[in-house]
Amino acid sequence: MIVAAGQINSTIGDFDGNRKKITAWAVRAKSDGADMVLFPELALCGYPPMDLLDQNCFVERNIQSLRLLQRELPGGIACGVGYVNRNIRQEGKALVNAYGFILDGELVFEQIKTLLPSYDVFDEARNFEAACAWPVFEYRGERIGVAICEDVWRETETPGTRYVLDPVRTLMDRGISLLCAPSASPCYAGKLAVRKNLAARLASRGNIPFVYINAVGANDSIIFDGQSFLCLPDGGIAARAGAAFEEDLALWNLPYSGERAIVPMESAGVCGEEFSGAELDTLEDALVHGIRDYMAKCGFTRAHLGLSGGIDSALVAYLAVKAAGKNNVACFSMPSRFSSQGSKDDAASLANALGCRYEVLPIEAVFSAFLETLEGVFEKRPFDIAEENLQARIRGTLLMGFSNKFGSMLLTTGNKSELAMGYCTLYGDTNGALGPIGDLFKTEVFALCRRINDNARAANGKEIIPPAIIDKPPSAELRPNQKDEDSLPPYQELDAILRYYLFQNLSAAEIAAKGHTRELVERIIRTVACAEFKRRQAPPVLKVSPRAFGMGRRMPIARHIYEL
Repeated sequence: MIVAAGQINSTIGDFDGNRKKITAWAVRAKSDGADMVLFPELALCGYPPMDLLDQNCFVERNIQSLRLLQRELPGGIACGVGYVNRNIRQEGKALVNAYGFILDGELVFEQIKTLLPSYDVFDEARNFEAACAWPVFEYRGERIGVAICEDVWRETETPGTRYVLDPVRTLMDRGISLLCAPSASPCYAGKLAVRKNLAARLASRGNIPFVYINAVGANDSIIFDGQSFLCLPDGGIAARAGAAFEEDLALWNLPYSGERAIVPMESAGVCGEEFSGAELDTLEDALVHGIRDYMAKCGFTRAHLGLSGGIDSALVAYLAVKAAGKNNVACFSMPSRFSSQGSKDDAASLANALGCRYEVLPIEAVFSAFLETLEGVFEKRPFDIAEENLQARIRGTLLMGFSNKFGSMLLTTGNKSELAMGYCTLYGDTNGALGPIGDLFKTEVFALCRRINDNARAANGKEIIPPAIIDKPPSAELRPNQKDEDSLPPYQELDAILRYYLFQNLSAAEIAAKGHTRELVERIIRTVACAEFKRRQAPPVLKVSPRAFGMGRRMPIARHIYEL
């Protein structure tokens, strides 16, 4: 039997577009000789639909599209597709996350998702009822079992999650000869290795082939990398569907007799370890893909940002140009009385290297007018954070003005270390529609910029990001001789502590035992907690780590900091 994996990019709520894409790819799969084609989890409505599921018209359009698919799909090929359906039982949630096979116009099989994640960015238990039956699809001499995404992740160590049911084991007990896992699995560094190891264990345990079909594309903060694959009974990965982050159709003939490599139990990477060069390249691709898809699905063709001459805005500018094209990106330098000549020169140099539009909008006159207006109410108090933040808010206002006038999407340039510590200005540098690097620690920003320059030198003999931007001490330049480390711990130590606290949920005592002073650990934890109100008002960030701010880490704002 020839199995095809249709690795497609669905848009949430675009029922017509998603349906037409599924049909077109099924026609293509049939013409290539496939007996069965598999599409990702909830491919028909897009993932994650979140509280659109509360809208009856959304569910009805989804079911209507399923019925249209039955008429429009080609005959003679079994098409596996994910969709939302109504729960026919008399108890539980009203909806189910379903996966069905359509063959010759008939919905001949349906499997409901069993394990409904409610950790990280997932909230499926809020909307869906779990499966209570695990049928086997008999087709072309095969006994096919379907385990939808989380259903195959039961044995992985997910903090705070325990599942009683084991749908994969139940299917194996029923004698399946092929296991299919349609998924919408977000990416982060090392995620592919985790998937491969999991697939190898399950395929070897059941002595059956394992087909993993993953979504590709980006929806809001979540980025899907695709990288669908076939895992053989001996644990070898036979083939992968195209490049990461790209739509592709892969065909595999079962039993598989082509080239393969036995995949050893790979390291999946540990939060806090340095990324390899390949992981940094994947990270770059993910961020570019996230920006491009966010713009396309939100209706933007142009983007812009403030270019300070610092490393964060340099990285965002590079990613934006790669995602949208140099002719669709504008960068604005907005120097104040505290902006160094070096930073102004570096910003201009980077914009020239990128080939994008570059404008200089000095803010001194506006800043002076603000100070004059506020002089009386400031009561002649010394210059402090109030005056610093005024500069950031002036810049944010100018950037939003350009956005409103020309329909350009504003990108924020804050990194995860700054967001964690609240080292940002509400209604200033937090203005924007998307934070491309808001899930990258500062040390990761440096690492990615160095990798970008290494790749550029290897390809063209010169760097893209001026070395001076990478080498100089980070500074917001909102007061004379300001440096980030005047307000923050050194980034190497700050990021190490943040990883323990944000990713592993370690206590202050446990983190201190890793070799950090208790005083510093408590200061960081206190600051992270107090800055929650800022993050709640910040734009969405592109998730590229196991736990991103926003959807992936939902914390109360008003609380006692019990950790201390």
